Amino acid sequence: MDSSLRATRRNRQQISDIFACFAAQNPHPVTELVAPNPYCLLVAVVLSAQATDITVDKATKELFATIKTPKQKVTLGEAKLKQHIKTIGLFNTKAKNVIALSRMLLTDFDGKIPEDRDQLATLPGVGRKTANVWLNCVLGHPTIAVDTHVFRVANRLGLCQEKTPLGVELALEKVIPQAYLQHAHHWLILHGRYVCKARSPACGTCSVRTLCGFKNKTP
Repeated sequence: MDSSLRATRRNRQQISDIFACFAAQNPHPVTELVAPNPYCLLVAVVLSAQATDITVDKATKELFATIKTPKQKVTLGEAKLKQHIKTIGLFNTKAKNVIALSRMLLTDFDGKIPEDRDQLATLPGVGRKTANVWLNCVLGHPTIAVDTHVFRVANRLGLCQEKTPLGVELALEKVIPQAYLQHAHHWLILHGRYVCKARSPACGTCSVRTLCGFKNKTP
């Protein structure tokens, strides 16, 4: 494993204390993606792959003001959708996937988003991580969506020592106390985005510094 991710494994009490600290700071964390309804949120999450939430929110503000359903998206068409999201990385592929998933929702699911992770993952552009985000944010399921932030922070803190996103997800489900599971991935994402950053972690201002197993802390 990359030396920047190596950490001493935390015990269950330390892990519980870490999430108690996160909960005290931010009791009700929410996604930073802005969407008017569950369908638009699914689209936003698909668009956010390898892109920042800020970039996605800027690109979708005008889009979501008028295009809010799968039918409207299919009617809009791929070419016009590209014009809305052209500032987002990989916009050509993402536009193709969004139109395809919208069409599939209409033909296979009567226009409704399936509430099963395996079925969600059959939609174009929707993998396990995206499905977990949607199930968590919309339905309140205690799923763990592992992006680069969650992967990095979970290993750095010493919550787990895993080499794959799926490994991290399954490990976190086992060690995080049930009371904290619903919001766990949001806390880890936000911690990774604003504090435990990849190249310059702000260890000096970290609220869980004394509980962290990362050996190469910054001043």
